Amino acid sequence: MLIIPAIDLRAGKCVRLVEGRLDRETVYSDDPVAVARLWEDQGARWLHVVDLDGAFTGEPKNWDIIRSILSAVRIPVQVGGGIRDMTVIERLLELGAARVILGTVAIINPGLVAEACARYGESIVVGIDARNGKVAIEGWGVTAEKNALELAAEMKALGVKRVVFTDIWRDGTLKGPNLSVVEEVARSTQLKIIASGGVSNLADLQALKAMEPLGVEAVIIGKALYAGTINLRDALEIARAELEEKVC
Repeated sequence: MLIIPAIDLRAGKCVRLVEGRLDRETVYSDDPVAVARLWEDQGARWLHVVDLDGAFTGEPKNWDIIRSILSAVRIPVQVGGGIRDMTVIERLLELGAARVILGTVAIINPGLVAEACARYGESIVVGIDARNGKVAIEGWGVTAEKNALELAAEMKALGVKRVVFTDIWRDGTLKGPNLSVVEEVARSTQLKIIASGGVSNLADLQALKAMEPLGVEAVIIGKALYAGTINLRDALEIARAELEEKVC
C-alpha cells in the first residue's frame, strides 16, 4: 500500500483544514516546496497536492507553487483543486503532474471526465468527497443529491480506474478513517481506491492495508504527519515490511 503525504495549499502556504472548514485552518509552513522536499527526503514515493483556493473558486490559484513543487521533486505528484476544464488538465500534465484529480466537474460535467479518461487514461483520477453518504462539491461547500457510491459507479462506466475517497467528517480530525465506508466503496465499485481522511496512527494504516485485496491501494496522510502523530518513516516501514512478506 502506498503512503502518500498531503500538501494542501492556501494563500501560498501549506495548511490543513478540519472537515474542510476555512474557520478551522492551521498553517504548517510558509514554504510548501520545502515541505515537498522533506517528504521526498523521508522516503515518500508519491505526493498529493491540493489547491484549496482553486477548490473554493473553481480554478487553480497556486500555479507558481505547484510548478515549483513539480520541479523540485523527482517522485510523482497528483494534483487536485478547481480543475474543471481540459485546458487546465493539459497544463498540469505538461508541467509534470503524474495524475490530475477531478472533483466537482464529475458532478457538473461528467462528459469532461469521459473525454479526459479517453485522452489520458490512468493519469485521470476522480476525487469523491462524501458527507453522510452524499457527494460534496465546490470545495465541500455544496452537498449534491448524488450518493457517493452512485457517482463512483457512473465514473467507472466513463473509464475512471482510480478514485480518491474522502469521508469529510473525518478529514483533519485525527479520529481515524471511516473503515466501514471505505470497505463498502471498495467492494461495491471494484475501483482502485486511495483512502483519505482521519488517519491518525499506525494502527489505522494497518487496518487500511488489510483492505488491499479489495482494491485499497494507497492512503493519503495529512494532519497526522504535520501534528506528529505519525512518523512518515514508520508508516513507510509498514509498507516495506508488507512488500518483503509478499516477496518471500
